[in-house]
Order: sequence, then structure tokens, then C-alpha cells
Amino acid sequence: MFPLGIWPTPAYDPFLILFLALLLDVAVGEMPWLYRAIPHPVVAIGRLISLLDRRLNRPQRSHGERQVRGVMVLLSLCALTGTIGWLVQKLAMTMPYGWVLELLLLVSLVAQRSLYDHVKAVAEGLAQDGLAGGRRAVSMIVGRDPEHLDQAGVSRAAIESCAENFSDGIVAPVFWYVVAGLPGIMIYKTVNTLDSMIGHKKPHYLAFGWASARFDDLLNLLPARLGGVLLCIASLFVVHGSPVSALRTMLRDAGKHRSPNAGWPEAACAGGLGLALCGPRLYSGEGLVNEPWLGDGRRDAHEGDIRRAVWLMVVGCLLNAAWIALLWIVQLLLA
Repeated sequence: MFPLGIWPTPAYDPFLILFLALLLDVAVGEMPWLYRAIPHPVVAIGRLISLLDRRLNRPQRSHGERQVRGVMVLLSLCALTGTIGWLVQKLAMTMPYGWVLELLLLVSLVAQRSLYDHVKAVAEGLAQDGLAGGRRAVSMIVGRDPEHLDQAGVSRAAIESCAENFSDGIVAPVFWYVVAGLPGIMIYKTVNTLDSMIGHKKPHYLAFGWASARFDDLLNLLPARLGGVLLCIASLFVVHGSPVSALRTMLRDAGKHRSPNAGWPEAACAGGLGLALCGPRLYSGEGLVNEPWLGDGRRDAHEGDIRRAVWLMVVGCLLNAAWIALLWIVQLLLA
């Protein structure tokens, strides 16, 4: 079914808009010139979350009161952004060239180019400035303390972030646009931003962010597994990659991860690249987290492995577009 059951018209085709958005994101990335004039949607959502956090998540309130307020924040923000998405989509369907507005909004909600640039920067930092350069670059994309990472730790952190964000930042937004149109992707990005900001296990957020963390887990349930499968297939096109090992490792080790979803793309990446990922690591504010290893390959990852992971992600993005194209063609044939 097309997003929200909307069939294409001469002036509006949601799947064509989605493909254009993916291509535009690859070509130009985050368009800073645009967001100097207007706020980036995710930045605007983040500011609103920060405001509500300060107002509603006060330490003097009881655990139950903060949990109820966290549920209210989740529901109200989803209602707000879902309504905005619906209004923009209606304008796109009815106004001449209104689809351009939906296109620009979609480009801001997928992160192919951004993820590529940030992960590649870690490999370049290691190659050009050694461990210090790698630590600086990886601190932009991970929550763990980079000062305690050696070169292998920096490399594994970048690869893990690449795999997890391939699912969270690329596969899942596209999936929810296909399922529920612009309201679907807006709600997903809202929940994902809530989870990243207040869905922590820190004492201050255990109650207030509980609902957001659980709902984010639910919304990523299918996309994470789809992302893992895409990375398994993509490993066929990576130097020394193994789709068989990727699939075997994903099915065996995904459940070992503390997240019900992140383990799927990360384990697929580990198996496909012949690495061992995750394991014990040090997070700022949480201390040492003793997690099991995913995969039984090398633990001493290096700059070259980061570049292989980036290529794995690139192929995964192509496959992500391919399954949408296949669905589109099938539906056009059945129409």
C-alpha cells in the first residue's frame, strides 16, 4: 500500500518523492543554508523536549508522577508532529508544487549522507592524526568516553555506530514513511529523538523517559531486523565480506545486546566483516558496561575496517532503496 493508502496522481506520487529525497540527501546532505533560515525539524523537536524536560522532570516529584508526565510528553509530541506531517502532506497533495515542501522535509529526516560523512571522518582522523584524531571524530557519534579507547576501540565504536544508525537513521525512517506517510516518519523521528535525549538509564530519566524508550523499541522492532538482513546481503559486496557469517552471527548473537533492536544490525555487521563488536565499554555517566561480544572474529579492528563498514552501509542504502522500488512496481502492476 502507498503511504496512508494514497495512490499517486499526476501531481503527487509519494514514492517518487521518497526516491528524490534519498537522492537529494546523498547529493547535498543536511542543507545548512536552508536551516540557517528555518530550524531543522529534529533540532526544533529537541528544543521542545529540553523545555518539557526542565519543566516536568523535576527531582522533587515522585517516580510515579515523573513517569506519568513522561507518558504525556510522548503522546503530546507524537500528536503534534504527526499532525504537522499530515498537514504538510495535505498541502503537498493539493497545492501546485506543494510536493517540494514534503521533499525538503523528507530530506531532513533521513541521514544517509550525514552517517557516511561522520563515520568516514573517524577513518580519516585515524589515518591523518593517529589515535587523537580518531578519538575526536568518534566523539561526535558515540556516547562512550573516547579518551579511554585505543585504536581498536575507536574503530569498533565507529563501526557499531555505523551499523546501529543505518537502522535508526535510514532504514526505520524510510520504513515508517512507506507504512504511514509523512505523519509516520514525523512520529518516528520524534520518538527516536525522545529516546536519545531522555530514554537513558541515568537516574534522572528512568521514570520520565521510560515510555519514550519503550515506544522507540517498539517502532524499531521491524526496521532493525530488516536493517540486519540488508547488511547481511550487502556483505556479499564487501572485500572479505561473508553474508553466510553475517546471517549466522546475527541470528546467534543479536539477542545478546542490551538493546532489543541494536544487536541485529550490529551482529550482522560483525559477522559480515569478520569482526567482534560491542563487548565491555565505558560510557560517560554510566561507567563500565560489561556487554558480551557480538561475533567471533577479530577484536583488533582498524581504520581499514571502518572503511569496509562505510561501504557496507552504502550498499545497504542501495538495497534499502531497491526493496522500496520492488514494492512500488508490484503495487503498480496490481493497480
